[in-house]
Amino acid sequence: MRILSGEDVRQAISMKEAIAVTANAFVQLTAREAALPLRARIELPHHEAVSLFMPAYLAQSQALGTKIVSVFPHNPTRFNAPSIYALIALFDAETGRPVAVMDGTYLTALRTGAVSGVATQYMARADTHVLALFGAGVQARTQVQAVCAVRPIREIRIVNRTPARADDLIELLKTDGIDAAIERVDNAAAALRGADVVCCATGATVPLFDAADIQPGTHINAIGSHDPRMAEVPAATVARARVVVDEHAAARAEAGDILQAEAAGLIDAGHVLGELGAVIAGSVAARTRPEDVTFFKSVGVAIQDMAVAHRVLQNAAARGLGVNVTL
Repeated sequence: MRILSGEDVRQAISMKEAIAVTANAFVQLTAREAALPLRARIELPHHEAVSLFMPAYLAQSQALGTKIVSVFPHNPTRFNAPSIYALIALFDAETGRPVAVMDGTYLTALRTGAVSGVATQYMARADTHVLALFGAGVQARTQVQAVCAVRPIREIRIVNRTPARADDLIELLKTDGIDAAIERVDNAAAALRGADVVCCATGATVPLFDAADIQPGTHINAIGSHDPRMAEVPAATVARARVVVDEHAAARAEAGDILQAEAAGLIDAGHVLGELGAVIAGSVAARTRPEDVTFFKSVGVAIQDMAVAHRVLQNAAARGLGVNVTL
């Protein structure tokens, strides 16, 4: 069995490769070539935290495994530590033998960025140049990396409630080689003025911006909320937009942005056009006109983790990364 550290995972796969394998995973899901149970949750209310247990199987890729992830949103301020920790276990799909355990913390950020990259590739206008980003954590960094991998972004505006963290992210993005003008913006309206794509990567429980500030033609990715009580995007924006989700059952259980718009009577269950895999396969048209507002809502599903982790393991084995152990 191969043990892979976070640094091994970083060396084993690029964002562009993660985007490609993620797109393929969602096509398999929509084609019913995947097993994806709803994740199990353990709530830790005293810490406002949750641990999630996320198994999945991709038949075409022969990727079988599970991720365990803990989300402790107060870690950055209380302990100067990441809000998300995770590990992934992979198994041989023919024998069930455990073949790998790897750090899932960086991989979670990578795969979450990758799905926004896929959605942006298939839903945003081709002439997308300005990105408005809400959030400045680990997830925010990979959102930028992914969007810049699929669209010629020239300008990035970052909004975060802690300005110093936004400034830190700007420096990290420069080290990533992001070839765009990057600035911290103090209010949402200014960030959204002229924005072509919006990425929401926060733990917000209330919308991050006013619905009126979203301009025609905008594409929105929202990946931060994963609970019916959470919403990053205003209900009126959800009602206005052409909406695509990562997976129907998961969205019905956890996508607060959509569920709250439905509870307010602004949409019904039929408002969601379909899953991302159907958009990739061409059976659902997410954007029909340049002026359409499109909205991709992701609560995060385990096929993303298994697809990326499976490729990481393949690449790591080929490059001699990690440590082999016998249990």
